[in-house]
Amino acid sequence: MAIEKVRAYLAEHDMADRILEFEVSSATVELAAQAAGVEPERIAKTLSFHMSDRVALIVAAGDARIDNQKYKAQFHTKAKMLKAEEAEQLIGHAVGGVCPFAVNDGCDVYLDATLRRFETVFPACGSANSAIELTPNELEELCAPCTWVDVCKLPA
Repeated sequence: MAIEKVRAYLAEHDMADRILEFEVSSATVELAAQAAGVEPERIAKTLSFHMSDRVALIVAAGDARIDNQKYKAQFHTKAKMLKAEEAEQLIGHAVGGVCPFAVNDGCDVYLDATLRRFETVFPACGSANSAIELTPNELEELCAPCTWVDVCKLPA
């Protein structure tokens, strides 16, 4: 089970006790925000894209959307999201619990600048009813090696 992989990974960093497990689903930004009792934009969603023979995981604020021009300028390719049925095999986490922790080899993690607006954010922890509250700096440390990018846009 993916949450157990994430729990073990976070235990290596003395953070497993910070995992939040909910009685309700947190599989979407809206559901995660309700479960955690926070604004949807503070949910750190993990978007997954094909990147030649690798997978790019972009962690962005809940209200952010990929900006195709910025994405192409950063990665020199068109944004092509993984299909839902590909997620678990390629990433190690199923849709609803995709997160940047304890991922399969072949996944590169990118943190979008939209996350830096918040003191803390809430990424998933490998299941459709989990999250962890982290500062952007803690998220960066846990996702290392990772790269900060600016490939998203916020609503007008």
